[in-house]
Amino acid sequence: MERNEKYILIALGGNAFQTKGEPGTTENYWKNAYRAANTIVRIVKEGYKVAITHGNGPQVGTILEWMERSKDRIPPLAMDIAGAMTQGWLGYLLMQAIDNTLVKEGIRDSVKGAVAIVNQVLVSKDDPAWQNPTKYVGSYYTKEEAERLAKEKGWIIKPDPRGGYRRVVPSPDPKENIEVGAVKKLIEEGWIVIASGGGGIPVIRNEDGTLQGVEAVIDKDLAGEVLATALGVGTFVILTDVDGAYINYGKPDQKKLDVVTVSELEKYYKEGHFKPGSMGPKVLAAIRFIKHGGRKAMIGHLQKGYEVIKGESGTIVVPD
Repeated sequence: MERNEKYILIALGGNAFQTKGEPGTTENYWKNAYRAANTIVRIVKEGYKVAITHGNGPQVGTILEWMERSKDRIPPLAMDIAGAMTQGWLGYLLMQAIDNTLVKEGIRDSVKGAVAIVNQVLVSKDDPAWQNPTKYVGSYYTKEEAERLAKEKGWIIKPDPRGGYRRVVPSPDPKENIEVGAVKKLIEEGWIVIASGGGGIPVIRNEDGTLQGVEAVIDKDLAGEVLATALGVGTFVILTDVDGAYINYGKPDQKKLDVVTVSELEKYYKEGHFKPGSMGPKVLAAIRFIKHGGRKAMIGHLQKGYEVIKGESGTIVVPD
């Protein structure tokens, strides 16, 4: 597929809205949404057509906890419905923050605005992820809290490489973005599109061709790559809470990768330098994007989003 150099897909981590240590108040969410919006609008001003996806790990975990705590009074809903709820929640924040930032920058009349869509992503019912949950969702717990919750609620809880313990749920590999045609048309018409939120609502296709939601949370970076490739964007940017990809991370000889070829990065990936559930999927998404014909993939810190996109910060992955 031909790549459009002026098309860019930006993937925001779920922690872009609720950073570690923040209580997750409405004020926190708006502050972080406007930080992301400022980066996005700066790129739009330079003539780029932008698609945005976002994570939902902290938020879908919060919704699942709400359901768990109120289950004696209100019947809990399924995990795919919880994922759809986060698309509306976070999509609304981004839409308003982007639109208001366009107004403040005096360019609202030249851009149609931002729109968020409820978006399904196809997964396989035979994916091995169903037997090996790896996707971190919800709050961070101490070891003692994690052991108690695992016993009380039957959750699977694992240590998070970023610190603390968190619940993990199945994260099957994304295969296809169901509504990609609508996303592409909206971008072509000048909209800033928020899609594949939280990795997309996970669905399987039945033998009769119908779709059915499943209990999982898709990794947003892997789903973002599927969308980026289908849209033919030239650049895929992953913004998170670290300043790039490291080898030997957390060790005395750790080294940040500044510019790396896809084959070199794939070698590091296979050697196990990037942990599942954290940097691992981001690196794999970048590798897939370049191998599928993308021009540049970038991984960096949300607070330096513009510098990452301009190649002045973070890790840049390029073809061999």
